Amino acid sequence: MTEFVATTPGVFPLPDWAKDQLGSLKGHQKEDLVDGSEGTEITDVYEETRATVADWQATAGLDRVVEGQLRWDDMLAHPLCVHDAVETRGIVRYYDNNNFYREPVVSGELTFDGDLADDLDALGELAPDTPTQAVVPGPYSLSELATDEFYGDEAAFLDAIANFLAGEVRAFSDVETVFVLEPSLVTSPPGDGEDERASEAIDRVADATDADVVVQTYWGALTEKVHAHLLDADIDAVGYDFVTNHEDNLYNINEYGTKEGIALGLADGQNTLVEEPEKIAERVAWVDEQTPGAEFETMYVTTNTELFYLPVSRCVEKLEALAAGAARAAEVAR
Repeated sequence: MTEFVATTPGVFPLPDWAKDQLGSLKGHQKEDLVDGSEGTEITDVYEETRATVADWQATAGLDRVVEGQLRWDDMLAHPLCVHDAVETRGIVRYYDNNNFYREPVVSGELTFDGDLADDLDALGELAPDTPTQAVVPGPYSLSELATDEFYGDEAAFLDAIANFLAGEVRAFSDVETVFVLEPSLVTSPPGDGEDERASEAIDRVADATDADVVVQTYWGALTEKVHAHLLDADIDAVGYDFVTNHEDNLYNINEYGTKEGIALGLADGQNTLVEEPEKIAERVAWVDEQTPGAEFETMYVTTNTELFYLPVSRCVEKLEALAAGAARAAEVAR
C-alpha cells in the first residue's frame, strides 16, 4: 500500500518579529546578510525562529519537519555564500522572480564547512523524536547559481560542488528524508554530456546518506533526456511540479517511468491562494489515475517550490492543507 507523506521543500518565510529583530541586529545592506560569522544575539533569534517554524509544522500535522532554512538569505546559494573559499559580489536575480541573492564566486577549494549540519543538529535538539527532513540545493542548480574562478571548467566545477555537498550531507544527523532542490534542471537544462554529469553529481550527493533522497524539480518539466538521465541516479523519488506543467510531467512519467517514490508538487508555493485539503487529495488521486503504469511505494505531498515567497499566515495555512490533504488521500486509497 502506498505511504502518503505530507512535507515541504523547506526554505520558509521569516515571521515579521524575527525580520524586525534581525534587521536591527544585522542591518539591511548586502554586507549585512548571513555569512556564517553571526554573533550570539543573532544566533538566538534564529534559534527562537527555528522553534517557531518547527511548531508550525508539528501543529499542522506534517509527516516530515524541516529546519526551515531560515538563515538562507541567499536562498539555494546559501551554502556557498557562507563558505570561506567564496567571495560574494553583486546582487543577482534569483531565477525568474523578484528575489535577489549575492553572487557567490568560488576562488578556492571547496572544503568541508558543516554549516548545514549545524542547523540540522539544532532542529534535532528542538524535536528529538520528530521525523525530520534535510534540505539541500542540488549540485547542478548550485553550480548554475555560482561563478567559478578556481576550478577552470564547468565539468570540474560541477564535480567539486557535488563533492562539497556530499561532504556536507555526510555530516548530517539521522534524518528520514533529504530533499535535493534542482530547479535549474528545468530552467537551464544541461546539454549533451552535461546532463549525464548532472545525474552523476546528484548520485554522489545521494550516496552520502542512508536517508530516502528526493530530487525536487520545479518551474516546469524536465526535458525528456534530462529526465531519463535523472532516473539513472540512485535516488528514491523524483519531485514533479504539477502546478506549473502537469501535462509534460505526466508525459515523462508515462513515457520513461519514474522511481518507486514520487513527490507531488500540487500546492503552489508562490501563490497566496490556499488549496482546500479535498482538492489536494483529488489531485493526488488524479496523478495516480493518470499514471497507470506506475506503482508508487511513497507519495510525498508537497508544494511545488520553496515557501519563502508566502506571507507567514498563508504559509501556515498551506502546511495545514498539505497535512489534511495527504491524510484524506490516504483515506481514499484504503
